Amino acid sequence: MYTGKTGQPCCLCGDPDTTTRLDLPPRAVQLLKNSGPIAWRDIVGEVSIHFCASDWELVRELVLDMGLNPLARCNAARASLDIREDFEALLNDVRDEPDQTDLEARMQRESRRVIREFDENELSEQRDLVEAKIRLWSFEELGVAAV
Repeated sequence: MYTGKTGQPCCLCGDPDTTTRLDLPPRAVQLLKNSGPIAWRDIVGEVSIHFCASDWELVRELVLDMGLNPLARCNAARASLDIREDFEALLNDVRDEPDQTDLEARMQRESRRVIREFDENELSEQRDLVEAKIRLWSFEELGVAAV
């Protein structure tokens, strides 16, 4: 049965066998390679990028050991996202531009909480820490005010 979701390739190398997914705010798509034709304001919901096992190790090292945001190396064509016009075509209905404010505020709060509690919470995963740092660095790089 088709559920509407398909597997996503690694956003760095294109390998279809991925192990890790990060969810980013729509505005962060601007930082991805080849994102020029994508209107981030028309994205509905989060943008997901996926990594194969070997590229995840590279991303983890870039973020945790070197303090670098890896998004510029990720291909936007391999990201998973929903565009407003796709829904309009499907439903034959024109929708207002999505308001990303609540989603961005929630992601900022959640990311700051993950970073603050990482060392104290024994259930914390490095994936969550990497995602949180990438989100906050992306907001900062794009000039989004902290909430």
